[in-house]
Formats: sequence, structure tokens, C-alpha cells
Amino acid sequence: MKTIVIGIMPQEQIRQRVLSIAKGDYRPKSGEPKIWFTSMKSLAEVLSDENRALLKVIQQAQPESISSLAEMTGRKPGNLSRTLKTMSNYGIVEMRREKRQVRPIVKSTEFRILAA
Repeated sequence: MKTIVIGIMPQEQIRQRVLSIAKGDYRPKSGEPKIWFTSMKSLAEVLSDENRALLKVIQQAQPESISSLAEMTGRKPGNLSRTLKTMSNYGIVEMRREKRQVRPIVKSTEFRILAA
């Protein structure tokens, strides 16, 4: 499993970077972050100790659905679903629809953080 590179930069600088990439003025290098947070605080909320433990459980147990993951972890399905959706938005977890269920799949449990 590969390490995900995460960057921390103010919102305005992230916006300028995205616009430069879209215009073709800037081409990101291979080791640069693909996931950006606006502050250490927002990063800490998404990658809290509890959420990183959740990623390990998903990786090891490979649950078939959110409800089975909820049973394994003792967390409420609604809370778990919101957490997984947030992680999915950042590309940390993939939510794969299989049959009538949504299966969480971990993209990475290792992160390298770069602060600008």
C-alpha cells in the first residue's frame, strides 16, 4: 500500500495552485501532495487517532458493508458513514458499491505530511 502525501496550505494558495494547474502554467511534480488541507486542525480531525485505528480495522478485516464495520468497531452506522464519506472526499477511503451494500476500502494507512 502506497504512502499518501498530504499538504497543508492556506485556502487562497490552494486555489491559486489549482488555477495555475488548470491553465497549464504549472505542472505538479510526482512527489507533491495530491490531498490538501487548509490547517493542521482540519487534518487532525480527519486523521485523528480514532480514525486511523478505523483505517487499520478496515484494512485488516475487509468488511463487506458499513453495517458490518459498525458491528466490528462498536460505532453507530450513521456516525461511521459520515466519517467514511469525509475520508472518501479526501481520497483516503474508497466507497465501493457492491450489490445492495457499500463497502469501504482503504487506499492507504501511511501518510507523509508537508506544511507550506
